[in-house]
Amino acid sequence: MLFGSHKNHLPTADEALPGRAEREFRIPDRHTVLGNPLLGPYPEGLETADFALGCFWGAERVFWRADGVWTTLVGYQGGHTPNPTYEEVCSGMTGHTEAVRVVYDPSKISYESLLKLFWESHDPTQGFRQGNDTGTQYRSAIHTHGPAQQSAAEASRDAYQKVLTSAGHAAITTEILPAAPRPFYPAEGYHQQYLDKNPAGYCGIGGTGVSCPVGVVKTDG
Repeated sequence: MLFGSHKNHLPTADEALPGRAEREFRIPDRHTVLGNPLLGPYPEGLETADFALGCFWGAERVFWRADGVWTTLVGYQGGHTPNPTYEEVCSGMTGHTEAVRVVYDPSKISYESLLKLFWESHDPTQGFRQGNDTGTQYRSAIHTHGPAQQSAAEASRDAYQKVLTSAGHAAITTEILPAAPRPFYPAEGYHQQYLDKNPAGYCGIGGTGVSCPVGVVKTDG
């Protein structure tokens, strides 16, 4: 995922590439691991969460391994260019970050538990990079679906900041913003479940080693 002329400046809407009205590539029908459809509409009762935590190849695998996750897909979010390509995102001129859409069953896994996976699977203090991957497309972000997710994400950030600070880490740079005005554009088919198709492929995901004090699954009693 080291392709492209990495940028450390988010383009404005006027600076961003123009993009296109429609996606110019096909998305596979089903998840290669979970067997469920990648694109909606999804079954009633399932919920959606969007996370960006560096290279989306390894990030997607973190979530598809979690019990209660129904499907995952990778894409581009938080930018200006409609229906971008991977090469355009890597140029730094679309404003998008590499993201994972997680469709999950809230009766089996809570949003707070997904937040715990998110925080512990990367270093959210690094700004426009993640490990050796440098550029705005690797920035940390949570795009929320509704006020409950927004509140939970902000509370988890604040709780995690306390333990990170105690462990000597810097301030969290993660964006926490509503998903509604920030469309999720699915990435090319070869990126979907990349590490299932290429088990020895590159994975740049790595956490701080600091446990997040949120996200414990609630139990009755």
